[in-house]
Amino acid sequence: MDYFQQKNGVVHAENIPLPEIASEVGTPVYIYSRATLERHARVFREGLKDAGKIHLAFAVKANPNLAVLRILANQGYGADVVSGGELERALAAGMKAEDIVFSGVGKSREELTLGLDKAIGQFNLESEEEGEMLAAIAAARGEKASATLRVNPDVDAGTHAKISTGKKENKFGVAIDIAPDIYARLAKLEGLDLRGVAVHIGSQLQNLDPLEHCYVRMGELVGQLRDAGHQISHVDLGGGLGVPYKPEDNPPSPAEYGAMVARITKDWDVTLMFEPGRVIAGNSGVMVTKVVRIKPGVNSDFVIIDAAMNDLMRPAIYDAWHHFEAVEPTGEKMIASIVGPICESSDIFTKEREVDRVATDDLGIFRTAGAYGATMANTYNSRPLVPEVLVDGDQYAVVAERIEPATIMAAEHVPDWLK
Repeated sequence: MDYFQQKNGVVHAENIPLPEIASEVGTPVYIYSRATLERHARVFREGLKDAGKIHLAFAVKANPNLAVLRILANQGYGADVVSGGELERALAAGMKAEDIVFSGVGKSREELTLGLDKAIGQFNLESEEEGEMLAAIAAARGEKASATLRVNPDVDAGTHAKISTGKKENKFGVAIDIAPDIYARLAKLEGLDLRGVAVHIGSQLQNLDPLEHCYVRMGELVGQLRDAGHQISHVDLGGGLGVPYKPEDNPPSPAEYGAMVARITKDWDVTLMFEPGRVIAGNSGVMVTKVVRIKPGVNSDFVIIDAAMNDLMRPAIYDAWHHFEAVEPTGEKMIASIVGPICESSDIFTKEREVDRVATDDLGIFRTAGAYGATMANTYNSRPLVPEVLVDGDQYAVVAERIEPATIMAAEHVPDWLK
């Protein structure tokens, strides 16, 4: 459920009509609903009510906006971060350092040191070399770094190839068959408190079978590690639950997911850690855009809008579907390709799809844009960086300003020897 609904023929964000925000802030613009974020955060937690001891860390990469993170911090969520910048954002938003998990395959020495400086709760190690580096840094400071070893279980998540992370050819984690040996060597290092294992097989999963297969393998690994004498207190099960982008999508609910987790892990006796991202933020946001003009095409009309692939990258890089609708629909439909103004053929959001009929200057929205939307935006073609707005009932605020090309250009410099 979300709080972007029609009222009197106009789509509202909670109690605010979208044209009101578009008039003041301009388009394109991302709009988030606080009520939706809070509801999804509660539903995910409630779904895991039978799973025992749990720790929830929002995947900051899905939506790193400070206001969004503050809302989730107030809901008791920590953060799953994959860079020093995300770590700093999580702290700035009020998330507790001890509730931060640092993931990612390319943590630099400086980022590992930052994590220790900030006393974060856990590092998810992606390789033996990374563990050795972290141990050396921590030992030199007279500290022990709490960590888990991320395992690659060679499980196909059945999702898009570019968001699949648990197959043997993916770059993430260490192969499950050699994990026990690596774990044993890392566990002996003075600077590490190696307390368990981690896994994450992909994003936007549409059924639970791959996750169940993965978790069964992880349970076997936990037993094997304990048989070897290791104390295992934490298992990070990652994230990946899908959300409905299309009307026919029916991904597993948090309740269904939680029931499977409780069944598989009932005898593990560990703190289970989760890294939800899209399932919390996806349907909490939309991107509002304005129609520039309608251009006749050979097979169907082109609806040219003021949003582009730099504002919402997912369709261009994943062929991802985002449902498009008019902000003030008439009930009429049209077959159209919705495209942006960027000089790339990949700047296309829908191809010959049935959509609400729109005309020049009409407003439209792309739904399910609260995750991997603004966070992936850029300024290609010297376009402004898209702004973000948060709605709370009958009030709203700009929570990320539109950054104009002139501001970006001011950070560039022509050396004297070219003048």
